[in-house]
Amino acid sequence: MSRSVLQPSQQKLAEKLTILNDRGVGMLTRLYNIKKACGDPKAKPSYLIDKNLESAVKFIVRKFPAVETRNNNQQLAQLQKEKSEILKNLALYYFTFVDVMEFKDHVCELLNTIDVCQVFFDITVNFDLTKNYLDLIITYTTLMIMLSRIEERKAIIGLYNYSHEMTHGASDREYPRLGQMIVDYENPLKKMMEEFVPHSKSLSDALISLQMVYPRRNLSAEQWRNAQLLSLISAPSTMLNPAQSDTMPCEYLSLDAMEKWIIFGFILCHGILNTDATALNLWKLALQSSSCLSLYRDEVFHIHKAAEDLFVNIRGYNKRINDIRECKEAAISHAGATHRERRKFLRSALKELATVLSDQPGLLGPKALFVFMALSFARDEIIWLLRHADNIPKKVADDFMDKHIAELIFYMEELRAHVRKYGPVMQRYYVQYLSGFDAVVLNELVQNLSVCPEDESIIMSSFVNTMTSLNVKQVEDGEVFDFRGMRLDWFRLQAYTSVSKASLSLADHRELGKMMNTIIFHTKMVDSLVEMLVETSDLSIFCRAFEKMFQQCLELPSQSRYSISFPLICTHFMSCTHELCPEERHHIGDRSLSLCNMFLDEMAKQARNLITDICTEQCTLSDQLLPKHCAKTISQAVNKKSKKQTGKKGEPEREKPGVESMRKNRLVVTNLDKLHTALSELCFSINYAPNMVVWEHTFTPREYLTSHLEIRFTKSIVGMTMYNQATQEIAKPSELLTSVRAYMTVLQSIENYVQIDITRVFNNVLLQQTQHLDSHGEPTITSLYTNWYLETLLRQVSNGHIAYFPAMKAFVNLPTENELTFNAEEYSDISEMRALSELLGPYGMKFLSESLMWHISSQVAELKKLVVENVEVLTQMRTSFDKPEQMAALFKRLSSVDSVLKRMTIIGVILSFRSLAQEALRDVLSYHIPFLVSSVEDFKDHIPRETDMKVAMNVYELSSAAGLPCEIDPALVVALSSQKSETISPEEEYKIACLLMVFVAVSLPTLASNVMSQYSPAIEGHCNNIHCLAKAINQIAAALFTIHKGSIEDRLKEFLALASSSLLKIGQETDKTTTRNRESVYLLLDMIVQESPFLTMDLLESCFPYVLLRNAYHAVYKQSVTSSA
Repeated sequence: MSRSVLQPSQQKLAEKLTILNDRGVGMLTRLYNIKKACGDPKAKPSYLIDKNLESAVKFIVRKFPAVETRNNNQQLAQLQKEKSEILKNLALYYFTFVDVMEFKDHVCELLNTIDVCQVFFDITVNFDLTKNYLDLIITYTTLMIMLSRIEERKAIIGLYNYSHEMTHGASDREYPRLGQMIVDYENPLKKMMEEFVPHSKSLSDALISLQMVYPRRNLSAEQWRNAQLLSLISAPSTMLNPAQSDTMPCEYLSLDAMEKWIIFGFILCHGILNTDATALNLWKLALQSSSCLSLYRDEVFHIHKAAEDLFVNIRGYNKRINDIRECKEAAISHAGATHRERRKFLRSALKELATVLSDQPGLLGPKALFVFMALSFARDEIIWLLRHADNIPKKVADDFMDKHIAELIFYMEELRAHVRKYGPVMQRYYVQYLSGFDAVVLNELVQNLSVCPEDESIIMSSFVNTMTSLNVKQVEDGEVFDFRGMRLDWFRLQAYTSVSKASLSLADHRELGKMMNTIIFHTKMVDSLVEMLVETSDLSIFCRAFEKMFQQCLELPSQSRYSISFPLICTHFMSCTHELCPEERHHIGDRSLSLCNMFLDEMAKQARNLITDICTEQCTLSDQLLPKHCAKTISQAVNKKSKKQTGKKGEPEREKPGVESMRKNRLVVTNLDKLHTALSELCFSINYAPNMVVWEHTFTPREYLTSHLEIRFTKSIVGMTMYNQATQEIAKPSELLTSVRAYMTVLQSIENYVQIDITRVFNNVLLQQTQHLDSHGEPTITSLYTNWYLETLLRQVSNGHIAYFPAMKAFVNLPTENELTFNAEEYSDISEMRALSELLGPYGMKFLSESLMWHISSQVAELKKLVVENVEVLTQMRTSFDKPEQMAALFKRLSSVDSVLKRMTIIGVILSFRSLAQEALRDVLSYHIPFLVSSVEDFKDHIPRETDMKVAMNVYELSSAAGLPCEIDPALVVALSSQKSETISPEEEYKIACLLMVFVAVSLPTLASNVMSQYSPAIEGHCNNIHCLAKAINQIAAALFTIHKGSIEDRLKEFLALASSSLLKIGQETDKTTTRNRESVYLLLDMIVQESPFLTMDLLESCFPYVLLRNAYHAVYKQSVTSSA
């Protein structure tokens, strides 16, 4: 080299080190991805597993790096066919290897230049120069080891080159050197040990400068504890003093990085181990600390075995081999426990630090160094655990498992959050520090320099000027600071002043170096806080290892409060990407999203399961308060009064509800206590972060819990109905309501733990339950109860097993041979119907009404068919009601009389059930929205008679939805309107409707012959439900003649005339069989008039003497007294 080349300013050492280090990390990322791709059968290049190319690949690898294409046409024939595709698809892989070769050339050239310049290295003085130098060597070493681990490298390079040869007639110009490099670096460390012989002096000097820094960082937890490391409150009087050190950047330097420097560095310049005790001590200390090193991400390097294999062939190294074996034993037996204790100490230290800083964020200014030291220490311990967890002997596995790791990560995240939140506080502090103190001290140091060349003087002056010009107003105005130029200038200055024969030698002016290192740290506190967080606490390195730890964290209740730290780690992952490998951004981004989603989902599921268990317990407690459970207590009290001895003497006394709340000992913990504790811990985690951004996607942990609660609440409500399709069993509405309320009470209490809108959950779930199907297409309680009441309860009414008792406003079981599996009264009394209304709400009750009306419309359709069959006879009877003989003759010609009455009775039963439901709905709404209901009622009661029917129907519809009874049932009108047939004219439809009323009227007398038609005053009805005919006749008439625009009043008058005429006839009958329940049937006329808003008693009196009604009532009451006696 000529003398001019040796000028340090022209070597650009700082720039080359910066660029090559960055490029080296990029190359490592690319090689790592190639290795992972080749190890995955799905991602592996297809040419490496193609059966047709198998012989060609084997041939190429066997002959590598030689190229023989002429005499092997058979083996390479298939390659000839696919050469263009191979060139295209393997180019990225091939040129990555070429880039590695070029990178190696540049590194070797730079290392030679550094040796020639005889650069002085000391991590405590020229920190940036030494760190970058050591980083470059480790990156270079790692790169060559990674290259040697890609088993398919020869196949890939060879395939590409053969394809190139076949296409272009010659090998690729880089191939000879590349092939030779691959062969040379089969055993990379062995080759590099030879290669680094000339670099030993520089490398060993740099490594030995760690003699103060590394042992100080590699202390035991007990030593940390005695020194009260990282404690802000151990010396309150110095709390506001800035944390100072002569080696500021070394304080938060990664222990992991230092161990790599020492272990790999001393392997490469191993000669120094035999001559320098300091070097040997450093090396042994590093070997005792770890069993393996992280090469890159999850690729590890087993240091003891590799070092032993390398030294075993070197003469005179038996001592070193024994050292390695001793260190290996120490690492396996003691390192795990040492690091476990460190993590234990760091958990408490970081917790204290985070707590103090959250209370007094102003301390982030003077104590910033503590924060970054804490983050760096914790990160080192986590990385150590992660890389050793899967790479240690099973017999000592306990020391390499840490169920409390989540807590440590959590406090790291707390500190990171404080730094991000209070960045401006730190900027204010350090802007003043730089301008008010650092600039003054540096200026004095520069002034006192005995020699200061012009270039160095200019750079130093620019430092002082830059710092002096700073002021707090810049921070307040939100000005963006950028000291990167200043830091690069200091890096350059280190390079200029560290070469031999430099005019200003940094080795002779250590104070200047230490001061500048401190200033550089202060500038980073102003403009590079995010980069500092990445440098000291980034955990993206192992983006695959956290799933197992997360599961352990959730399983341990005391750690579940820290489980949010795992989703927060996902925000780190993108920082491990590199611009030289853009193709992995999507893969790592997707991985971070899927992991974050999985973590949050699992947390929400766990919380949901705990809430469900609490709800189950509370529902059990609530169930104990149901009225049915007090029956036994009442019976015991009654028996005690009457001094009856019942039950066995030894029978234990039943515990009363509320006993579980009586605590005799506060140490006794119930299952409910445990559940609440576990839930509060987990909810703390869910509530910790309102949202988090992962790869430009925002995650909201609370929304995960909300959606899981909605799904579970929906399933639970439907599950609590206990509907069994086979046995047709279902929970009583009142019991379900009690359980739902208990469930809701628990869910409301969740708001004490997490800031979620539980009312939104209730609205979403309960409103869906008022519909036929929920948003997932599953049946709801509305559909289950509607089906049960229609298909089970009302069907049994039709079968004669149940009767409607108006006096009780309920359906009641009748004594029959086959006992029913349920008690109808327990499902249809007023309290149960109100509970049903509470559960289903107006929407659900509307659906129930519509379903009931559908059944009525199908019965009306059948009735119309029967009318059509008897249309002639009915037409004649309509006009002959005053001719008894003719009516009797015509009546005999009628068919399906019983069917008409039965169907009308069914309609009456359904309408009676609906009136119960409507009344219950009105009661519930009057309780919840009294003012609104009274307004609707007022609106309905004051419709003028002359109002258009369409308008009136709209008002009726509104009233019906509020549970108010209407003269004309809008739901029934809608149901019957849908039956209009296009083949039958409106006039014909109207005639059929009129004749239906005639048919019912002339059929009533036949009821008198039925044994079950007897009226019972106790129930205010008949056991065969014919009292329901009154409701059916009135409602059907009102609906039909509203549809056909007829006069409801006139048609009902006609009905009354026909019915009374027919019933008066049976008064003259002498046959006791046909008239056995004549009086009970007479009462139907009174019921019809009482039920109707269109008929009056005066009108009845004109058709049917009231004295007959009075006598009929007298007779049925007398008969009732006789039968009961």
